[in-house]
Amino acid sequence: MRMVESRSWSHKKCNQWILKLAASTLAVIFAFRIFTSFSDDLSTKIPSSDLRMAAIPQIQPDSVVGRQTTPGSHVNGKGKCDLFNGEWIPNPLGPAYTNETCHVIEDHQNCMMNGRPDTAYLYWRWNPRNCELPLLNAQRFLETMRNKSWALIGDSISRNHVQSLLCVLSKVEEPVEVYHDNEYKSRTWSFPSYGLTISVVWSPFLVEAAIFEDVNGVSTTETELYLDNFDKKWLDQYQNLDYMIFSTGKWFLKTAVYYEKDKIVGCHYCPNRNLTELGFDFAYRKSLSAVLNFIASSGHRGMIFFRTSTPDHFEGGEWFNGGNCERKSPVKEGEMKLKDLHKILRRIEIEEFNWAVKRAYVNGVNLKLLDVNPLSLLRPDGHPGPYRWPHPFSKGKKLDKPNDCLHWCLPGPIDSWNDVIMQMVVDG
Repeated sequence: MRMVESRSWSHKKCNQWILKLAASTLAVIFAFRIFTSFSDDLSTKIPSSDLRMAAIPQIQPDSVVGRQTTPGSHVNGKGKCDLFNGEWIPNPLGPAYTNETCHVIEDHQNCMMNGRPDTAYLYWRWNPRNCELPLLNAQRFLETMRNKSWALIGDSISRNHVQSLLCVLSKVEEPVEVYHDNEYKSRTWSFPSYGLTISVVWSPFLVEAAIFEDVNGVSTTETELYLDNFDKKWLDQYQNLDYMIFSTGKWFLKTAVYYEKDKIVGCHYCPNRNLTELGFDFAYRKSLSAVLNFIASSGHRGMIFFRTSTPDHFEGGEWFNGGNCERKSPVKEGEMKLKDLHKILRRIEIEEFNWAVKRAYVNGVNLKLLDVNPLSLLRPDGHPGPYRWPHPFSKGKKLDKPNDCLHWCLPGPIDSWNDVIMQMVVDG
């Protein structure tokens, strides 16, 4: 266990700074209500020795959040290649699939079916600096993954991602669904000819959570987070999986009450309750630290990725007051900045990963950083926007529903994540 980092601010000043972001925090909190719903209340205990707390990071408005690049780097004839820094370049071949050739795309991300008229966003691919990144070869992937099991563990972005991966692979063989839970949030598909299974495991916090929402995803009371319990939905199958992609992030912005040892220790944004305001960053750091250190000490002999959280691209407002994502092409590095809330999430992710990966290396655990944040930031054109909904402007009607500037159209920019993953698997 490492020592608690020394605080650069007093606790009081930290809270004051966080409160200055209250308006944007609430906007993001409420935005995710329309895209998310409840998860089951499951638990298993985390050893208290794995729990650590660190100070709230001091974020400057235009600061560049550092990261560890080694897990996503390899060497070729041009020198060291950083898979996560580069640019989007034209791809005249277009996407590997369409909404007509792939049958697992959910309606909310099926932008073409929902009437999105422009198609230029489909003709780009990610190009890292100093190296060539091949497009994922579906046949080669399936051959390499014979009799293996994959799981993408997290929230609705993980569900978005698993559809992308399944669509690319469906060019070779149609995936067969072999499991789903009652809400169709956790699901498993098989590629029978290859003995490969790919799952998505619904676990938006990675730790135990009791979420109270109505059928529209609107919270009826605060989420209850048990910071010293893991979510059994992923833990129970952890040692039986060969490849895993863990991710979390934005759900921690929700109003929540925090528990440790089954006792309330504080909350995030609960002004009507006489509880200590700890802030979402407290819970995020503590939960993520515990999960990553469990992985690093687990003795797992497969390959495990931690995927960084992805930014939204609401411009001109937020979801509830006309915010949209109307751009038609990628932007260049530096043209868009991470929002302050996303900087906090990102700093915690990178700091906690960097501590855990050292421990993983010593223990022989293959833990890698899948840092899709920088390349995703450059694609404000890739979201459903109003085309989350079927033909929102047909017959001259005016959109009366919020834009989706968080998830990704399929096909779309998220398909390039698969190219990066395959390269990381090849590099070992």
